[in-house]
Amino acid sequence: MARDYAAGAAICHQGDPTTHVFFLMAGLVKIVSSTTDGHQIVLALRGEGDIVGEVAGQTTGRRNATIQAVDAVRALIVARDTFNSFLDSNPGAGRAYRRVVTQRWNDADTMLRSRAATTGAQRLARLLLDLADRYGRAVDGAIHLVMPLTQDELASMIGTSRATVTRALSNWRKRRFILTGQRHVTLLDPAGLRKIAGQQWPG
Repeated sequence: MARDYAAGAAICHQGDPTTHVFFLMAGLVKIVSSTTDGHQIVLALRGEGDIVGEVAGQTTGRRNATIQAVDAVRALIVARDTFNSFLDSNPGAGRAYRRVVTQRWNDADTMLRSRAATTGAQRLARLLLDLADRYGRAVDGAIHLVMPLTQDELASMIGTSRATVTRALSNWRKRRFILTGQRHVTLLDPAGLRKIAGQQWPG
C-alpha cells in the first residue's frame, strides 16, 4: 500500500510496535531518536529508493526512532512478515538487503570514530558536502541545497554544539564559501569546504 505524508508528518513513532517497513518512493525523511532527558538526536537522513523502519524488528520489536517527513513523502508500506518472506524466497534480494544494512552500520561506526579525530567544523563541512552531493542542484558553478535540517539538528547529527555550527557558518559566509537563506544553503566554493573538511579547524 502506498501512502502520502505531508512535510513534518510522523511516519512512525519511537516505541511503536514494528509491524511494517517503508520503501521511500519520493521525498526525504529524517530518523530522530529521543533521549531519556528529552533531547532529540538526528541519526540519519533517507531519501528516494531507501528502505526505513526495518532495523527495529530485528532487535527489540519496537521502533527505536521516529521517522519524520522533511518534505512531501510517498512511501510504500509493506508488512514485516511479507518483507521477510520475500527476502527468504529471493536470495539475491536478501544479499542486497544485507549489504545495505552492513553499509549503514559501517557508516555509523565511521561517524562515531571520526568524532575523536575531527573538530565540529570539519564534520559540518563534510555533512554539507554530503548533503549537497545527494540532494543539491548545480547552478552556475555553485551547488544549491534546500537545507533539510535546522542548526540544532545539524549539531546533533555531527555531535557538536549549535554554537560551533553557528560560528562555522558565519565564518564561511564571510569567506564566501557559502550563502545561507531561510532553509537554503548555496555552496559557492565546494573545493574550499573540502579543504576545511580535511584540515584542522578550531571547533
